[in-house]
Amino acid sequence: MPESLTAALPEGMRENADTLLPLFVEHGLNIVGAVLILILGFWIAGRARTFTLKALDKPLNSDEMLKGFFGSIVRYLVIIATVLAVLGQFGVETTSLIAVLGAASLAIGLALQGTLSNVAAGVMLLVFRPFRVGQFVELNGMSGTVKDLTLFTTELATGDNVQIILPNSSVWGSPLKNYSAHPTRRVDMVYGIAYDADIDKAMSIIKAAIAADDRCHTAPEPLVVVGNLGDSSVDITTRVWCASADYWGVKFDLTKKIKEAFDAEGVDIPFPTRTVYQSGA
Repeated sequence: MPESLTAALPEGMRENADTLLPLFVEHGLNIVGAVLILILGFWIAGRARTFTLKALDKPLNSDEMLKGFFGSIVRYLVIIATVLAVLGQFGVETTSLIAVLGAASLAIGLALQGTLSNVAAGVMLLVFRPFRVGQFVELNGMSGTVKDLTLFTTELATGDNVQIILPNSSVWGSPLKNYSAHPTRRVDMVYGIAYDADIDKAMSIIKAAIAADDRCHTAPEPLVVVGNLGDSSVDITTRVWCASADYWGVKFDLTKKIKEAFDAEGVDIPFPTRTVYQSGA
C-alpha cells in the first residue's frame, strides 16, 4: 500500500492496512458482482415472462388469466435462481440453504393444508378450464354466472346479483353443471290440456307457435308428443332446440304464446280436480 495513503490512516489501522485492503477489494468486487447479477436476473425474469405470454398467446387464445399465471411462475423461478446465484457469490452454501427451505416449506405446508388445497385446486381449474368467466354454471349446489376465478376462490353472481364465493377445493371436488358449455340447448316444456279437448288441435297450435319463432331450430326437429296421462290433464311434452343464449327467452315466450293460442282456440287447461265419494247414511 502506498506510504502516503498509509500515513492518512489512523494509528490503529496502519499496521493492518496491508491485510484489510485486499479484503475490502475482494468484498467490494463481490458486492458489485451481486448487484450486477440482481440487475441482470430481474431483467431476464421480465423478459422470460414476456416471452412466456407471447408463446402461450396462440395455444391459449385470449385466456389472459391462465397466461398471466404461467408467466408469473416463470418470472418467480428466474428470480429464485437469481437470489441463489447472489448468495453463491458471497460463498453461501446454497445446497444446505435449499434443504432448510425445503424443511420450512414442509412445515408451512402442513400448517396451511387447507389453503394449499385451494391453491392446488385453483391450478387444476386454471389448467383444465371446466368453465370460463361469463358462463352460467352450477357448482356445489349453487347456480350463477362465473365472475372471477383465482388461485384460492371462485366467484359467482346469482340471477338476482348476489355474490357467492366458493373455495376452489370444494369446486374441484364436486359435480359441475355448465349450462353455457355448448352453443345450443334443448328447451323442455309440458302443456296440460283437458281430457275432452282436441289433442291434435292442441298439438297443431304448439307446432305453429314453434314454427313462428325464428329462434327455434329446425334441426334437430322439434318434438311434440303426448307424454303422460295425468290425474286431471293430458300432458303434451314439447322439446325444441335453440341457441344457449336464447334459452330463457324461448321458454318464456312460447309459454305465453301457446297459452294465448289455447284460449283463442278454445283448448282448455284444466285445474287439478278431485272426486270425493261419500257413502250413504
